[in-house]
Amino acid sequence: MRRFLLAPCLLLLVALSLAVPAAAAVTRDAVPPATAPDARPAHAADARGVAPAAPPAEEWLPDGAQVRSRFDVTFDRVLARLAELVANLPLLLAAIVIVLVAAWIGGFVSRRLHLLRLRTHNPYMNGLIRNVVRSFIILCGVLIALDLLNATALVTAVLGSAGVVGLVVGFAFKDIAENYIAGILLSLRQPFSPGDLVVIDGNEGRVVALHSRATMLMTLDGNELRLPNALVFKAIILNYTRNPKRRFDFSVTIDPAQSIRQAQALALEQIRTVDGLLSDPGPSWSVREFAPTGTVLQFFGWVDQRHSDLGKVRSEAIRLVKAAFARAGIEQPRVVYHVRMAREDARDGAAALHEPAHSAGADTSVNRDIDQQLAQARQAAEAGDDLLEPGSDPR
Repeated sequence: MRRFLLAPCLLLLVALSLAVPAAAAVTRDAVPPATAPDARPAHAADARGVAPAAPPAEEWLPDGAQVRSRFDVTFDRVLARLAELVANLPLLLAAIVIVLVAAWIGGFVSRRLHLLRLRTHNPYMNGLIRNVVRSFIILCGVLIALDLLNATALVTAVLGSAGVVGLVVGFAFKDIAENYIAGILLSLRQPFSPGDLVVIDGNEGRVVALHSRATMLMTLDGNELRLPNALVFKAIILNYTRNPKRRFDFSVTIDPAQSIRQAQALALEQIRTVDGLLSDPGPSWSVREFAPTGTVLQFFGWVDQRHSDLGKVRSEAIRLVKAAFARAGIEQPRVVYHVRMAREDARDGAAALHEPAHSAGADTSVNRDIDQQLAQARQAAEAGDDLLEPGSDPR
């Protein structure tokens, strides 16, 4: 409250000092009277145009009477201004009271905006609206006080100076102002919520908070990442959390001699048995590439990120497909780098390791590795100036 009252009071003092009229005119001119046209000194130029010599110092230096006269004029002017100030002291006190009352009304109204239905779900916007309402009411009080002091002409000069100063400050702090404005626009648009998994300008992480100048992310490695709001506002934002359903894919290469239809049917059968895989939409497949070196099959599946972890479900699907292909004899392309001579009674190769057909203990739950760190970062951010509204928990 003090910083809102100090500036108006100083403005009133300056206005009053400028509004006080001048005390009295100067009694006499300090310059000595001019001599008569024909009263020429002895050192004046002669008729032949010779330059006159410099006058003696005692003719142009002010004497003691002139100095005392100037001090008297200045002293009289100061006394007149002090007398005028004392005479206008009641008006000055009344103007200060008006500003104080306006400040109290502004604070009272700003704290009860919920009664006027002007509050939002965004805590930062609530604070911004409160400050705007309070500043507007205080400004109205200052204008009334200036009108009472008959110093309204000062407002034009102050506004003109403020415009020039604002222009200079705007150029000097362009980046800070840009980030601040971008933070306000992001708080209005709400492109993400706390805890969302996003990719912003190639940076992936979970949203911790949106501050007035920077957006805070926590990477999946547990590191804190701060991005300028201007960069976030202009960048392409990929939000994985807004839609709880997310698709994963993986590729398998089989030998060109193998049956594509058999491999496709067997892989889809195994993928459907993975815990956490959605049946609607169900798994699908496509042939991504066919070449002499092998046939590349690509498989797709969907998970609900609120209940299952995409990486774990994908890993389990790859494991089951690999094990099923090994049991069915579906081979992958062989890349031969060298030839080894072996005895006739030696086996063609080492015994293959067989994966179990099913694994009831496969973990496909949501990854909670950074949840505790994210919660701690959120608590620290909520104590500051977070601009984001609390969103739905992606879990």
